[in-house]
Amino acid sequence: MAKRFALVGLTLAAGLITTVSTAQTSQANLSGTVNTVSPAVPFLRISPDARSGAMGDVGIAIDPDANAQHWNVAKLPFAAKKYGVSATYTPWLKDLVPDIFLAYLAGYAKFGENDNQSISASLRYFSLGEINYTDINANPIGTGKPNEFALDLGYSRKLSEYLSTGISFRYINSAIASGLSATTPGIEYRPGNAFGADLGVYYRKKNDIDEFRSGTVALGAVLSNVGSKISYTSTRRDFIPINLGLGGAYTYQADAYNAVTFALDINKLLIPTPIDTNTDPTTGPNYTIPDKTVVSGMLGSFGDAPGGFNEELREFQISAGAEYWYRQQFAVRAGYFWEHKLKGDRKYFTVGVGVRYNVFGLNFAYLVPSGSGINRNPLSNTFRFSLLFDFDKLENKPETAAP
Repeated sequence: MAKRFALVGLTLAAGLITTVSTAQTSQANLSGTVNTVSPAVPFLRISPDARSGAMGDVGIAIDPDANAQHWNVAKLPFAAKKYGVSATYTPWLKDLVPDIFLAYLAGYAKFGENDNQSISASLRYFSLGEINYTDINANPIGTGKPNEFALDLGYSRKLSEYLSTGISFRYINSAIASGLSATTPGIEYRPGNAFGADLGVYYRKKNDIDEFRSGTVALGAVLSNVGSKISYTSTRRDFIPINLGLGGAYTYQADAYNAVTFALDINKLLIPTPIDTNTDPTTGPNYTIPDKTVVSGMLGSFGDAPGGFNEELREFQISAGAEYWYRQQFAVRAGYFWEHKLKGDRKYFTVGVGVRYNVFGLNFAYLVPSGSGINRNPLSNTFRFSLLFDFDKLENKPETAAP
């Protein structure tokens, strides 16, 4: 039960409270104070598929499949098949509780002249299981089933042989405060609702070296979750995780059987950096996200860190991954994710495999255990898996016999 209460605290801290108050290593941010940028609904930034999850969470520029709806919707017109569907199941904090998970379902269909356009959709559902609430005296006062989901609809098209763009719209519902009103008299919590949009561009060019060998360069950029703030009470509204992502990938086809891809993504949250609102010099800083408009917060996010340019650089996250395919049927993957120690301190290695047969694909990802205590990654020692189906025809019609 204690673990369940700890989980509630962590979840609400991530989703409801963007005021960051942490243990300090000094009195000045320049000298190393923890100052994490903490948006609401952080489940929107969880890698939803096992392929990218095995490659250190890269996905902006790697070859597209149905999960491009999350990473960069602009990639879909370059998909190898006309239709695609993907389903992923991700256990969350499985070492502590058994009923928390992230489920993701995505699909696309290409159409138009030479299949140069696509429509796509996805549903992301994050369940936090059943929570038992108690009052200050540990008396039971009810239960709640907090959950969050996001529904996406996207459209993308090729602008040229090598370039495409796309946009997707997102509805977000966050009911993580379910049942909490009974624990805080005078405050009414309600599900949070928000709307957002992603805008992406993608460039890919293949250079043939000879009959079998080739090199493919891919570049991508995506601005994601640009939209309204979200509110759980009538007294405050919080930023959703607006993000700028840049990615690159290079694929070398060595011969008819072997191909390897190297990829790199760089991400930065475009929301205000918390500032110290504490006026008492005898106590540590109390970092709070400034109350700005969405546009002002985005535009100012590149120069508002209390520690100046050096602190702004700390807010970039880096993902690097590699993928090897044998005969386009069996894949081995590995990757690494890095975040500065004063901005979240997430660092982990990932590995995984994939198999593909005809229209069917299956991917597995494993996050190597890292950290301890509150710094332990929620996905440590966890297997994720994705099912994919890619095909060119919706049905095979029987041929009509000649008269």
